Amino acid sequence: MSAAPRPPRGVVRLLNTSGGRVLCLAGEVDAGTVDSFRRTYGPEPMPVDAIDTGSVTHLSMPALDLVLDHLDAAQRAGRTVRVRRSPTVERLLAEGSRLRPGPT
Repeated sequence: MSAAPRPPRGVVRLLNTSGGRVLCLAGEVDAGTVDSFRRTYGPEPMPVDAIDTGSVTHLSMPALDLVLDHLDAAQRAGRTVRVRRSPTVERLLAEGSRLRPGPT
């Protein structure tokens, strides 16, 4: 008898709100959660008006890449994206922006 699969510990959702489209991440966002999101929405960043990571307790590297990809795509398109950050995400975004090469 096999054990039941462990429920996801984090979520990534794309929400349509009165303030526009929001990429919402919460909990412990692991690579499996990001893979599930990308299978649903595709590998390319979606145009979003905001990113809400205020409830994130942990971001895997694929989750951090997902957030940075959406921010980079918005910047290249000349769009401003509102970002709500948890302290964990604030620290990771600061580290991630130093680790990722800029546009060439």
